Amino acid sequence: MLDKFRSYAQTKAAQVILALVLIPFALFGIDSYLNQAGNNLSIAKVDGYKITLPEYNRAIENVRNRIMSEGKKIDPAMFDSFEFKESVVDGLITKQLINDDIKKSKFRITDQQLSQYIIGMPDFQKDGKFSQELYDKVLQNNQLNPKKFEESIRNDLLIQQVRDGLQKLTFIPPNNLTETLKVTTQQREVTVAEFKTKEYTAKANISEKDMQDFYDKNKSKFLAPEQVKAEFVIFSLTSILPTINVSEDEVKAFYKTNADKYQNKQQREASHILIASSKNAAPAEKAKAKAKAEDILNQVKKNPKQFEELATKYSQDPESARKGGELGTFDRGMMVKPFDDAVFSMKVNEISSIVESDFGYHIIKLTKIIGEGGGFDAIKSQIKAEIIYQKALDKFATLAEDFSNKVYEQSSSLDGVSKKFNLPIQKTEWISRSDTDKFFKNETLMNAIYTKESIKDHRNTEAIEVTPNNLISARVVDYKAQSTKPFAEVKAGIEEYLKFEAAKKLVATDGEATLKSISDSSRKIVWQPAVLVDRKNTRGLGEAVINQAYKMPTDRLPSYSGFIDGNNGYVIVKVSKVAFPNDENEENKKEFASSYTDALSNEYLSAYLKGLKAKANVSVNQKFFETAQKN
Repeated sequence: MLDKFRSYAQTKAAQVILALVLIPFALFGIDSYLNQAGNNLSIAKVDGYKITLPEYNRAIENVRNRIMSEGKKIDPAMFDSFEFKESVVDGLITKQLINDDIKKSKFRITDQQLSQYIIGMPDFQKDGKFSQELYDKVLQNNQLNPKKFEESIRNDLLIQQVRDGLQKLTFIPPNNLTETLKVTTQQREVTVAEFKTKEYTAKANISEKDMQDFYDKNKSKFLAPEQVKAEFVIFSLTSILPTINVSEDEVKAFYKTNADKYQNKQQREASHILIASSKNAAPAEKAKAKAKAEDILNQVKKNPKQFEELATKYSQDPESARKGGELGTFDRGMMVKPFDDAVFSMKVNEISSIVESDFGYHIIKLTKIIGEGGGFDAIKSQIKAEIIYQKALDKFATLAEDFSNKVYEQSSSLDGVSKKFNLPIQKTEWISRSDTDKFFKNETLMNAIYTKESIKDHRNTEAIEVTPNNLISARVVDYKAQSTKPFAEVKAGIEEYLKFEAAKKLVATDGEATLKSISDSSRKIVWQPAVLVDRKNTRGLGEAVINQAYKMPTDRLPSYSGFIDGNNGYVIVKVSKVAFPNDENEENKKEFASSYTDALSNEYLSAYLKGLKAKANVSVNQKFFETAQKN
């Protein structure tokens, strides 16, 4: 049961539903109602109650904020997935079912209970006491009025009341608990004998006829994709940069015009890792946050190149964490004073020690100083580079239109544009659509090359910006349609495949025969060294072996069993001893009892929710999911 629950709880769907139903009473992330077009769209109905788009959007935001508050990285792909969206809707349905059952069962939270809970919430504590001023400010910042907020908390407490009621039903008799602990901690001495598929391939005999028959029956598996030979030209900003000239007078004039930028307003570019800690936090909480920051700093010192990776993983500043800790460019005075003082005293690529501010503990990496030194001689090279780059951008923008027009107007050849812009015509070998994707790394250009016009008429594609400031026009010079590869070309691959399939059958037959004659002392079996394992300490044995070992009867030892291990081969498992360690550690027993009770409680909760769904009239707007999938 415990393994089953852990497995379910680790799925994304379960995490989403738990986040929506078993709400942690945190204020931040409660969103205001949306007032946009489409708000009345019904996503699902529960006994006549409509779950609307604003509810769905608030639920998405709550999950996002919960992940960010835990310091975890947000995976945009997860939020866009059909599975995630379906899980959110399922969570909202479940929450409404619980709300309906709460009303039917006449659960209630008194005003006094609600007041005591809100007064005790950490979000509203100042100097260890409830602060009305902080309460009003936090609600205002989250666009909530007291009535809405208190209704939300009251509903959360009612849901918790239901959960507490289910937990009280969870009772495990002491004898049952003792026996379960005994079974869970049981040790078994295990050894295995492996029959590996790859060692049987040499025994597999595959005839020419076998290979030919397989080819004839599976020709659809041996299709050669359509291919093209193409030529192309690249018009790039980098080809313009060498043609730009900048005089000393231009550099001086630019410096004079932008003197403030280089003299009085030195700027910094930096990254940071923040471990959040409120200035009003309890000393123990602050000490815990600082210890975590110091641990991360030690990791950074060991390998400074890991800074961006560690910032993404650990920083509790969500905006910069998504960019590897980058804060962008800022002037002196734009950051809080401790941060400001530290970063403006650092050298480029230097990493700070722990810097404490009102927001928590920072680890800072200075990546760039703009306007360093303030004098003309120190920065004239930088200014010249900036002017060259800007002039090249301007010239590229002007010529890009001319380039685009030229490849369109003289569409039957790239010679004209090649001569006008002094660009070499480059050529490819035969490349398929997937090769083209790797070659050019741009889907738009790939699709343009494979249009009927490009293939049939050999016309230039339009000028396509494959990366910023890089334009490519390509032209198909030859084409091969999709075709079946000849037998001679794929024969070796077919032989290898058929040998492996035959070896899988041979190894299974040999393994099963060995298992049946296990008592025959004349049959030589190569056993691996025996190890004493339990469900947690597998001593290097694979999950499949451990699962098999714990399925086997132990009334007569040694006990033998065998199974096919996928494509790897056949495995015989031998259990020769069973032991029950006598763990007298009371802490271990308490921890197990707590875990077992929680697992059983969650099984009750799962059964309760299934019962509510079975009795309710629930419908889901499938068109919403179809639209979501298309988007």
